[in-house]
Amino acid sequence: MPIQTYDFSGSLNSTNAITQDELRQMVGSAIGAGAGEFRRAVEDVAQEAEQNPGLKVRAGIGLFFLGQSVRAIDTLKGCKEGIGRFYRAQALSTSRNYEEAADEFEQAGKLGFNPTECTLRRAGELRKLGRLEDAEALVRSTGAEGARLAEYSYQMGCILADRGDTIGAIEYIERAVDMDPHHQRALFSLAIQNSRHGDDDEAIQLYERCLARPPYYVGALLNLGLLYEDKENYSAAQYCFERVLKYDPGNERAVLYLKDIEATSDMYVDEESVKNQQRMEQLLNRPVTDFELSVRSRNCLATMGIRTLGDLTRISEQELLSGKNFGETSLTEVRELMSAHELSVGMHLHEKQRDTGIDFRELSPEEQAVLSTPISDMNLSVRSRKCMSRSQLATIGELIQRTPDELLAAKNFGVTSLNEIRAKLSELGLKLRND
Repeated sequence: MPIQTYDFSGSLNSTNAITQDELRQMVGSAIGAGAGEFRRAVEDVAQEAEQNPGLKVRAGIGLFFLGQSVRAIDTLKGCKEGIGRFYRAQALSTSRNYEEAADEFEQAGKLGFNPTECTLRRAGELRKLGRLEDAEALVRSTGAEGARLAEYSYQMGCILADRGDTIGAIEYIERAVDMDPHHQRALFSLAIQNSRHGDDDEAIQLYERCLARPPYYVGALLNLGLLYEDKENYSAAQYCFERVLKYDPGNERAVLYLKDIEATSDMYVDEESVKNQQRMEQLLNRPVTDFELSVRSRNCLATMGIRTLGDLTRISEQELLSGKNFGETSLTEVRELMSAHELSVGMHLHEKQRDTGIDFRELSPEEQAVLSTPISDMNLSVRSRKCMSRSQLATIGELIQRTPDELLAAKNFGVTSLNEIRAKLSELGLKLRND
């Protein structure tokens, strides 16, 4: 039964060469009111394609739009149309078969499917294989024609990101989004960067834009679900995780996250206590430079590495007085500052005492380097990363001084996150305290 956005009986079952207009119609149907009809039509054509090879390109592309990459790879294997090879390459990339994806993009270009776009996409696969120099050379080989495409800016941004130039990478990727507001991979990359820098609202908007049309990225759905959960929008988070399982029924992370959502819904939440806790966290994270202190006090605190009010709650008055040029006058000034916010110097001193289990002087330079590594370098999921931030843990050395129970006490930190932390530490030959 045909619908307004796409003539399934006429177009999807045709053996003629597929056109860009048809592709746009397929995308619209996959996300519009006819999504269910589109899914059924694709399945019917995929079945027919087993007997009629002329239908394989349409069936394979339809399967790709439905998020069924493995089936799309098999269906499009050996096809003679450039567009079919192009979408098979995308499906291979989604399945992390980067080397084969690079070859397929090259073949798609040779078969006449937008050679410049195919060259740029091939460069992306080489980059994922760690061949940054080859990738950049390939991107630049497209010249002025390539530079007019959003894909060019996106690939250059990714190359810079892999080289550690975050600022340059963001500039290029933002340019890609400006050139093509629907560039999904650029939107996804910007969402990750915003999330890492704490701009969750912007990250949510970018993930939503990324997921506005197929193909749907599982990583984007998982990250968006975690951000929704962090905002306590549990129904939206649940929808995201269920959507992941719709495309990838065996996704372990989505299964565990759903279990966490169900557990959260059964818990009694004292909203006032949560709000008070959040206000206290915000207060303790405020820099001491936000308050009026004398130049001497400010400089002394900076020299001792004390940057926030929270730092002042984890140091004793005796330790402050032992600081160079920090005397009774500065101590009185700090006491008054803390008292004005119903805090006191050293009130959380026990948290610092817990960190004294490691004597860095007894460690080799290599071991010291590992323990000094920022937690942000561990490539944790959004949820785990935010829990680390709430717990004011900045380095791996600080993390391994926490017990599993202490981590589980943090908001939204469940068994899934704990197992993720354990796995990451295990790769480094480390473990949590008392674990």
